[in-house]
Amino acid sequence: MDTIEYTRFSAPRAQRAAGLAQLGCASAGGRTRLRRLYQDGSAKIRLPAVSVEPLEAVLINTAGGLTGGDRLEWDVDVGADASATITTQACEKVYRAASDQAEVRVKLTVGENGRIVWLPQETIVFNRAAFARTLDVELAAGAEALVLEATVFGRLAMGERATLGTFRDRWRVRQNGFLIHAEDFRIGPDIAASMSRPAVAGGAIAMATLLMVSARAEDLLDPVREIIGDRGGASAWSVKRSGKLLARLYAEDGYQLRQRLVPLVGLLSGRAGLPKLWSM
Repeated sequence: MDTIEYTRFSAPRAQRAAGLAQLGCASAGGRTRLRRLYQDGSAKIRLPAVSVEPLEAVLINTAGGLTGGDRLEWDVDVGADASATITTQACEKVYRAASDQAEVRVKLTVGENGRIVWLPQETIVFNRAAFARTLDVELAAGAEALVLEATVFGRLAMGERATLGTFRDRWRVRQNGFLIHAEDFRIGPDIAASMSRPAVAGGAIAMATLLMVSARAEDLLDPVREIIGDRGGASAWSVKRSGKLLARLYAEDGYQLRQRLVPLVGLLSGRAGLPKLWSM
């Protein structure tokens, strides 16, 4: 009888998404102009109207979402006296991870008297997702920043809820070389149990953190608190010849969260206003 030999094949490795996009802009001729644009992999940047002030850029992840092992990096450099508003084409979705974690790294640099408004749409976290984000902001003297990150753990309208998983968010903000804001948020593996605690979200599934660095920050504290109401809070401080306003909000779902984020961003973004994609 002939002997049959079997060859053992290893399962193919799943393809992972990777992307790096860099945007640089500078002030010239009285308005902000594009200076550098680099795109690689699934990270893309579009400029819907380059003649507007401030310059508006839209970030796009062509992979259609993130899962374990995916890597995205966004690098934005706003020059002295320049101004830019950055948003995303849609909500970023973080899907279930079979292994490893999805990672997003954000670096924002603003020159002297420049201004950046970082307004990505919400990150939606699916059940059993694993996600880590780092946000590093470098501000020169006199520079201003408005930074928002909103997260929704599941989609109630679709009958989905993120009960298990891991979520990590690390922020470091420096101005003129001094660390003026630092925070590390971690939740999981039992997301639902943590979110149900009164000191965390009291059962809500949507939350947002908004940071404003500006000399005008303290003057805006009272109207900010009025918009937030009793589902969150805000504080303001004087920091290194500037000011810092920090607000946190939570809600039962993404729709209710956005109902307060829209007027809040409109109040704080000033001339930049609200990106058009936020109203679509």
